[in-house]
Amino acid sequence: MKKEIPIKDQGKCLDSNQLHELEQSFRNWAGEPLRSDVRMARQRILIIFLLIRYTGAKLSEVLNLDPFRDIDVETYSVSFGRLAGESGRPQRKVHLAEAVCREIQGMMAASSFKAASAGLLQVDPGFVRRKFYERAQACGFAKALGAPELLRRSRAVELIGNNMPLPAVQMMLGHSTPNPVSSYVSFSEDEFREITRFFTEKESGRKTSARNSFFGKIETIQQGDIQTRIELLTLGEHRVTTVITNDSVKRLGLKPGKWITAEVKAPWVILDKCLNDPESSADNRFQGIVEKIIRGRINTEYRVKIPDGTEICSIVTTESCRRLALGEGDRVWVLFNSASVVLMTG
Repeated sequence: MKKEIPIKDQGKCLDSNQLHELEQSFRNWAGEPLRSDVRMARQRILIIFLLIRYTGAKLSEVLNLDPFRDIDVETYSVSFGRLAGESGRPQRKVHLAEAVCREIQGMMAASSFKAASAGLLQVDPGFVRRKFYERAQACGFAKALGAPELLRRSRAVELIGNNMPLPAVQMMLGHSTPNPVSSYVSFSEDEFREITRFFTEKESGRKTSARNSFFGKIETIQQGDIQTRIELLTLGEHRVTTVITNDSVKRLGLKPGKWITAEVKAPWVILDKCLNDPESSADNRFQGIVEKIIRGRINTEYRVKIPDGTEICSIVTTESCRRLALGEGDRVWVLFNSASVVLMTG
């Protein structure tokens, strides 16, 4: 069995802006021809690109798809591999963002595509690679950055940068040996698929000014006369506590077991340099390592990574920055109050 490219590999890949530029290059190229047969041929390559770009699948997996059977426009998912009875390989179902799924469905609705049926994506791999290289060079990128393997890696890095948990990324990409972190064993495959769905839709959906986002499952709900205390468990088994009004609990339909996002704005995150658990009234406390410091004249931004890979951003005054005397690589506590946490269900 061919060894997987590790997600943590720091080899060269495209960032999100470059992926977007490459995607636009493919779209423009596919829309240029006036002849229907040439346009269909280019749209076929565009579909292959979109599937790799948004699912992180291997080129061989995409070329083996029967898009009319394996792309489900009702659940917005792509099924890679065949059922166990057909090939002995387990089938992997990957969520595809609704907008992308509908776009592919629109292209496939053309009569010329329907005539191709199951063989729609059966294109010579060498030809596909050449077209990918051409689009990369048209963007001014090195030819090698257009390789399907690099796009797959770029997608993994992009998802991790958006705080999708590493095991969920590995499951999405079909890695044969997902990260055996004990803290994830309490989450089922169905829950990991729900996590994947949440993060892929979030990319193309709601935008927020909050820099810090924790995705997890509600563990406890403790209702008072006016407000309710809610505790959610993240995939890294970190607990995030918030206090919201009872009316908000009803309006959001919150209950134990529901998946939800907790968001905290960077100015509400406090840093503490002490080595031991700080003496503080803050309900939420995480220890991590300072990954990056961006100093400004008035404020300074700190980016702290906690053990499960989640990055937490804090913005403090530059005067406070001088007093803290923190450097990159230093261990630090990040703290925020339960009243600073906003819950989002969409």
